[in-house]
Amino acid sequence: MEQVLGIGLLLFLLLTAAAIVWVRNLFAVVILSGIYSLLMAGTFTILDAVDVAFTEAAVGAGISTVLLLGALSLVGQEDLAQHRRTVVPISVVILAGVLLIYAVPDMPKFGDSNAPIHSHVAPIYIEDTPNLIGIPNVVTAVLADYRGFDTLGEVTVIFTAGIGVLLLLSGKRRKRR
Repeated sequence: MEQVLGIGLLLFLLLTAAAIVWVRNLFAVVILSGIYSLLMAGTFTILDAVDVAFTEAAVGAGISTVLLLGALSLVGQEDLAQHRRTVVPISVVILAGVLLIYAVPDMPKFGDSNAPIHSHVAPIYIEDTPNLIGIPNVVTAVLADYRGFDTLGEVTVIFTAGIGVLLLLSGKRRKRR
């Protein structure tokens, strides 16, 4: 069931991304970007990364969408059509896609316990954490000690974003001329 849901979310992500690229109405682009963020949050939830999903839903779908809608009210809703050469960007994208398709079969299977990443660091965390740090829960030890600065950075970014939004929302409105 998880796999079917994941494939469904991936298809919706692809459709939403294609719509974002092709739509010229900026209001529709902002709304589609919010939908894309919610779909990504769902994908992160399926992958058991609930903390990342929560942040994506709050910041990507919530705050970013509101701020972009506010900016959109100042600049207008229509994108000015510009005629550019698209041969080079499309060639780069196709080349990157071909390289990814070539490289993906060499990767270990998703969730494979014999993958190289599981043979070095993971056993050290599991076996040595209670003795080295004194915290019996491995997940808590990894987040609080080994990845402490990373976690502190994430919390700082979320806190700063919250303060920024509060400052933006609490500011006095200027009269339009």
